[in-house]
Amino acid sequence: MGNNPLGTFLPLILLVVVFYFLLIRPQRKRQQEALQMQSSLAPGARVVTTTGLFATVVGFEDDDVLLEIAPGVQTKWLKGAIGRVVTPTEDATEELADDNPVADGPDTTDGDDSSTKQS
Repeated sequence: MGNNPLGTFLPLILLVVVFYFLLIRPQRKRQQEALQMQSSLAPGARVVTTTGLFATVVGFEDDDVLLEIAPGVQTKWLKGAIGRVVTPTEDATEELADDNPVADGPDTTDGDDSSTKQS
């Protein structure tokens, strides 16, 4: 009985093709976009590192980038650690979040406010 070798390997070939289009190709595209973004960085750009640190690009040294994380405070990072460039709208959202007051401590009220009770 002649088994068709193409019929035997067709599911495996389809699996490899699906694997390529669902996993490998999108990952390569993301890597290329990240490399392009990192190579197009310029001083003054607001960025977010892969660890979530917001900073401003100050300068470059070989494969490193100098980031200003606070006025007068500069740190050296690898270009690969830059996760994304922050747009002005995202930057404004960050500043609004920083303006929210933080509670000084736990709420010390006992919840039994007699002035709000009605007789």
